Amino acid sequence: MKRKSPMVIAIAAVSGGGKTTIASCLNGKLPNSKTIYFDDYDFEAPKDIIKWIDNGCNPDDWDLSPLIRDIKQFLTEPLEYIILDFPFAYLHNKTSSLIDFAVFIDTPLDIAMARRINRDFKSGSAEDILLDLDNYLARGRRGYLTMLDTTKPNSDLIVDGALPKFEVADIITKNVVKIV
Repeated sequence: MKRKSPMVIAIAAVSGGGKTTIASCLNGKLPNSKTIYFDDYDFEAPKDIIKWIDNGCNPDDWDLSPLIRDIKQFLTEPLEYIILDFPFAYLHNKTSSLIDFAVFIDTPLDIAMARRINRDFKSGSAEDILLDLDNYLARGRRGYLTMLDTTKPNSDLIVDGALPKFEVADIITKNVVKIV
């Protein structure tokens, strides 16, 4: 871990694992902080995510230039913390040197799936939900398992994603404060 000011904290998890929720909680807990949300960007990414997963899920296949530009801009501001809602931890070569501390929220896959369904299908039909579940079982689950094999072990801190969000945020905050 490299220390600079502001400290850049990356929050990773599977889809539905709590990245956005915890990043938002941390923004409220850590003084003088800004949060960058991965989903706010329209990246040049692999067109076929399943093929990308089957080919090894190389994070460097994503062009993260807009995110990198924003991180570098925030690094010039008088902030104490930059919180990244970011799925790759240290695994993307062009962002790894910008991150000081990577957290993986280890959310059980059944909880992550339930959260995804609640989030993504509020007005969806039962048929839409069943199609998504079929896709998850046939193909998408491999991506989740790959994250557990790659991103999780490349993180500085692993937190139980089944805990209430305030507890997850407290654990992260205590670990970050120890470093500073």
